[in-house]
Amino acid sequence: MRRREFITLLGGAAAAWPIMAHAQHAGKTSRIGYLGISSSSLEPHYVGAFRQKLRELGYVDGENIAIEYRWAEGQDDRLPSLAIELVRLHPDIIVTTGTPGALAAMQATKTIPIVMASSADPVAAGLVASLARPRENVTGFTILGPELEAKRLELLKQTVPSVARVAILRNPSNPAVVSYFEATKTAGRTLQIAPDPVAEVRRADEFDEAFLAIASARPHALAVLADRFLLAHRKRIVEFAAANQLPSMYPYREYVDAGGLITYAPSNIELFRGAATYVDKILKGAKPSDLPVQEPTKFELVVNLKTAKALGLTVPPTLLATADEVIE
Repeated sequence: MRRREFITLLGGAAAAWPIMAHAQHAGKTSRIGYLGISSSSLEPHYVGAFRQKLRELGYVDGENIAIEYRWAEGQDDRLPSLAIELVRLHPDIIVTTGTPGALAAMQATKTIPIVMASSADPVAAGLVASLARPRENVTGFTILGPELEAKRLELLKQTVPSVARVAILRNPSNPAVVSYFEATKTAGRTLQIAPDPVAEVRRADEFDEAFLAIASARPHALAVLADRFLLAHRKRIVEFAAANQLPSMYPYREYVDAGGLITYAPSNIELFRGAATYVDKILKGAKPSDLPVQEPTKFELVVNLKTAKALGLTVPPTLLATADEVIE
């Protein structure tokens, strides 16, 4: 129940945006490349939000725009080749999801505008020089950075007051994970929570080993660090947590929709709608370097009460009262 509402590839970047704007107004069908880390079946709500906002802005796929999708299917190592595929199609803009996807696109082109629908700490990752003045051809939206991991650990402690050891699941291939983990450790010292064990997963075939390490260590809870590769495998992660009776904190609400216990996260739907507004601005002549990277303004605390009951947990009424949604 809801508690509250919450261009053609050109040789010179300097010449690109005016030509793009002229072509758009002349009735040209613009081509958008979309590089997704997950799959279309797992992220239809994100794609739907992006397309719906484009439609509101006057762009209809198959009429005045054409969207070319490439999906890594939860395999980050496929992103560089998929990004090159998109560049070879000479799109007007490439939209990316996740930090590894944005990095792959940036390495594939220095001229085609790149709009990050969602990225983690893009300055630390080297995607942009600063949020206010991003790179020449890269801009977009960020889910913020390590401060959210600290907040999540605090909320997990509120949910399970007795927790003293929390298993950490992370993808070390994501450059953002370094600052995320440091923030988690710092928050842990304050909350008297030890991050133990720390399990790393870079590829799908590493999950079994990571799960075995976590189960063998018998932690009191599990925290999954923000990463879209891990998100693509959310069903597997949630099922492991349930089978091992682990109260878990997640970085995206999709985990909780899949049966996870609790999440505190920016509204990704709003970020993907925002990406569509940046696509519109660039097609109309704006330079990515003049569009600041935007931080989220809407956050969601979602609790799965059904999962809490299955774990034998009583979620504090004060936490439920502040939740934006409780799944029963």
